[in-house]
Amino acid sequence: MVKCSHNKCGESAVINVAKPYCKDHFIKYFESKVAGTIKKHGLISKKDRIIVACSGGKDSTTVLYLLNKWFGNVTALAIDEGIPGYRNITLEDLRSFCSRNSIPLKVLSYKETFGFSLHEALRKVTVLPCNICGTLRRYLLNSGARGFTKIATGHNLDDEAQSIMMNFMKGNLELAARLGLVTGVVKDEKFVPRIKPLYFCLEKEVAAYAFLQNFSIRFNECPHSRISFRAAVRDFINELEQQQAGTKQNIINNFLKILPLLKR
Repeated sequence: MVKCSHNKCGESAVINVAKPYCKDHFIKYFESKVAGTIKKHGLISKKDRIIVACSGGKDSTTVLYLLNKWFGNVTALAIDEGIPGYRNITLEDLRSFCSRNSIPLKVLSYKETFGFSLHEALRKVTVLPCNICGTLRRYLLNSGARGFTKIATGHNLDDEAQSIMMNFMKGNLELAARLGLVTGVVKDEKFVPRIKPLYFCLEKEVAAYAFLQNFSIRFNECPHSRISFRAAVRDFINELEQQQAGTKQNIINNFLKILPLLKR
């Protein structure tokens, strides 16, 4: 049995990220990592009013939990695209989580705003679901966040590495310039800045944290995601990571070096 590597802990390890940790020391390690990211990069100030973009999944629920724990007075914002057998389940988990933790929840839907759900739209047009969904979702997140100073999202290191590679593979340097810990290139009063507190956390770390904290969420995946370009890039990067450990971190580190040039 592998033991926790933290000083003279001696407890059984539950996860190995660089080194093995027991439950308590992994939680401390993870929270310290996220708190350090927020502080080092100035993601949140005392004056900020934070709304968290929530799907009901592990990443956004983790961000919602931590920001509510550390800063309080946060609001959850969920978008109901209208995906049968998926979004209704994640919203159920999110409503339950917000109720248990006394967190206000705001839900906006495609149906109420645009007059159609994603499911209905896909019956009429032949386009990849993510192409429609991404645009409408970003619009609703921004409009739903009016009155707040920051939108916190659950993007983790895996997500960012995928986005970086997707933009480079497609030659979208202008889109790549909008990535980073704070989304966007220029400040605009009509655009609420988006921050990524989990930026340096691997997806497996977030999943382990959500599981160990017993958030009571179902680890569901959007049924449309398997046919997306992101899914292909994700599998490609995961394979490289298995062959060469540290690939994902290297993508992030090198991207952050050139990001100021891209923004200029």
